[in-house]
Amino acid sequence: MRVKHRPKKFGQVLSRGVKAIYPSHKSLEKALGAGKKLRIYNGIDPSSPDIHLGNAISLWKMRRFQDLGHKTILLIGDFTGRIGDPSDKKAMRTQLSHQQVLQNARTYRKQAAKILDFESKANPCEIKFNSKWLDKLSNKEVVELSSHFTVQQLIERDLFQKRLKEKKAIGLHEFLYPLYQGYDSVAMDIDMEIGGDDQTFNMLAGRDLVKIYKNKEKFVLTIPLLEGIDGRKMSKSWANVVNITDSADDMFGKLMSLPDSLIIRYFTLCTEVSLKEIGRLEKDLKSGRINPKDAKAKLAEEIVSIYYGRKIARIAGKEFESVFKEKKLPKIIAKVKIKEKKLNILDLLVKTKLASSKSEAKRLVLQGGVKVDGRIEGDWHKAIEIKRNRVLRVGKRKFIRLTN
Repeated sequence: MRVKHRPKKFGQVLSRGVKAIYPSHKSLEKALGAGKKLRIYNGIDPSSPDIHLGNAISLWKMRRFQDLGHKTILLIGDFTGRIGDPSDKKAMRTQLSHQQVLQNARTYRKQAAKILDFESKANPCEIKFNSKWLDKLSNKEVVELSSHFTVQQLIERDLFQKRLKEKKAIGLHEFLYPLYQGYDSVAMDIDMEIGGDDQTFNMLAGRDLVKIYKNKEKFVLTIPLLEGIDGRKMSKSWANVVNITDSADDMFGKLMSLPDSLIIRYFTLCTEVSLKEIGRLEKDLKSGRINPKDAKAKLAEEIVSIYYGRKIARIAGKEFESVFKEKKLPKIIAKVKIKEKKLNILDLLVKTKLASSKSEAKRLVLQGGVKVDGRIEGDWHKAIEIKRNRVLRVGKRKFIRLTN
């Protein structure tokens, strides 16, 4: 089957939100122009149960190719996830069990369905798990796979060089990670892989292996990494993510806390607003014609609309105004039943899941981030009386109403 393309159809697919294309933009454009149907995949290692906006950029890029008639595959790295991708890591990651990995990936299909079309009769996106072939590799096959790379190639990676200088350990299994990820492309007979630019080394390893095992070209399309709401790389381990499953209110609130410097970047990478309109907005921000808060409100509405629809996005915007500008309580606050008559504030925060541990709860209290009925509570020794409808607040967006 051949796919019909006109230059205008894939021009922005190959430019907007694209960091680099290997071996070149021109060669991929030529393949697409020839009408070849590509097998394209994006892989996610389930180190966390949530898919965030940074992951979503690659998924949306793959959806554009799916809409153009290409075969798309969402690969769950249930084997590679047990090793832990060393890319951009300053130390060895804690290895996960297969059970932990599968538990994290349990809702990936449902989450990814917000972006990818798994139900299309003509061209459904597939989900695959790489344990299907990687678990079956024999020692002989792993040795053969390893023979196509040198220690010098692997050790020269910036992340390993940094660890060597800092005298931090490098696990031998970490050297195998790019080989296994690369072999995924061979096992699935891939024509193109889409992923974050922190995955470039791993994806190019796959390109080498496809040439060796399949004697064909594999294209690699890299996506810029998205910064989190604190300005650092969006990372589950730093808790600075905006998950695509966050409630509309939480998603809106998180985006309103974004640094002003990231407004245009988020518009470009995370919305469908035209580049022309984004260009005008950028000029207005620089000239002071538009307030950054207003621009962020527009950004938040655009992103929430993608995942929840325009109506719900506007309701979330009004809720934000009510809570953060008018200092009112949210209209809907989760209720938690507490049997005790009194509880130490640290125990109460953990029991209501406003903090994951007593140490985190203590830090929140000492930083002035905890309010009881609208008043900051700064004494972590204090016992809180459990009253019906008493409201606990942590940070800007977490609220709990107590019942007894």
